[in-house]
Amino acid sequence: MNLHHLLKQRERDGRPIRVGLIGAGRFGTMYLAQARNIPGIHVAAIADINVERANGALALVDWPAEATATSIDDALAARATVVVPDAGQLFDADIDVIVEATGNPIVGVDHALRAIATGKHIVMVTVEADALAGPALARRAEEAGVVYSMAYGDQPALIMELVDWARTCGFDVVCAGKGAKYLEHYHEMNPDNVWDNWEFSKELTESGQLNAHMHTSFRDGTKAAIEMAAVANAAELIPSDNGLTFTPGNVEEIATICRPSAVGGVLAHEGSVDVMSSVTRAGDWIPFNTQEGVFVVIKATNQYVSGCFNEYPWHPDPTGQYAALYRPYHYVGLELNTTIANAVLRGVATGSPTGFYGDVVATAKRTLTAGELLDGEGGYTVWGKLVSARTSVAHRMLPVALAHHVELKNDIPKGQSVGWDDVVIDESLATALELRRETEALVTD
Repeated sequence: MNLHHLLKQRERDGRPIRVGLIGAGRFGTMYLAQARNIPGIHVAAIADINVERANGALALVDWPAEATATSIDDALAARATVVVPDAGQLFDADIDVIVEATGNPIVGVDHALRAIATGKHIVMVTVEADALAGPALARRAEEAGVVYSMAYGDQPALIMELVDWARTCGFDVVCAGKGAKYLEHYHEMNPDNVWDNWEFSKELTESGQLNAHMHTSFRDGTKAAIEMAAVANAAELIPSDNGLTFTPGNVEEIATICRPSAVGGVLAHEGSVDVMSSVTRAGDWIPFNTQEGVFVVIKATNQYVSGCFNEYPWHPDPTGQYAALYRPYHYVGLELNTTIANAVLRGVATGSPTGFYGDVVATAKRTLTAGELLDGEGGYTVWGKLVSARTSVAHRMLPVALAHHVELKNDIPKGQSVGWDDVVIDESLATALELRRETEALVTD
């Protein structure tokens, strides 16, 4: 049976999937725009500390006023939707699945734990939390008999769909990745100069609608590293300790670029992750680039398969041994219900960590001096570099998600990663630190 059939059956039975959404930002709003058009789905509650923003999201997607309620109990009884300021109300309610879309890794970890403790499936849109402690959260969810999943529509889950396709068909995954715009100075970007590196109009950037820190993280390499860490941990792939290459190239060049350096590519080894740039190092857009898309590179298992690579339009490399499968788009929150339906109706995730293979570590954007406060993702002090988890743990590197408002004890040269011993740890983050330590204990040699 397909998912839509199963959803229609839930609709006929009068047992819709009850969804609790935490965070009414861009991703949450995009999901709300689709939710009322999907049979078998009931968005029972939306939690956001900014109630005005959440109500604005409902208005933006033309949510009928008669489909709202003033309490969660009323919302559940009338198949309506309530907006609340406190996410804690969702965990006590009769809700099937929690969508964590706050974007805050510390809060995201806490929400995931509370969902697991109350027997609710958890869809982790906040990939920053997944990169920080996803392996431990997934382990706890499995023990509790609930699903912990990446969010379909975001690139990591779509990459995992390609990885699953490849392995189910008997292929070895050489590389899994995505496209993004990248120039060499991006690692130095900060919120003061971020709009110089985007294509937005001046009217939009000055309107207050865009978050400068978030968009800095999107371009300075941090977000790409976080997403690829999530893929590495779900697909059991080992990142290079030199970070992502962001090699320029087009769709037809994916398999040529994302193969091992020993045969002419850029990878340190097979079984890795990478990101390709959609512009040349000079900043010129590449025709038929990989921007917004995702891909997987596979290797021929024998000469017959190699011949098939060349007979079909799979964009093989010059040797005919490597080929790529590419999905040119991701629809973000508009596609989220695929994960929700899979979790509740099939009990499976659209990607979930199986171990600790990749980590994102805080790396100095400029020379930093003792006494400075780090300001985390999208800030002025550090960007997130992808390394293997074993290297991160062995060298006691600080995850970028914990580099918020922590004081440096030592000077850090530009380009060097920060270590646990270089900062004053905020022990008030006890829950996040506990889950992080559980995650580090899962590292494989």
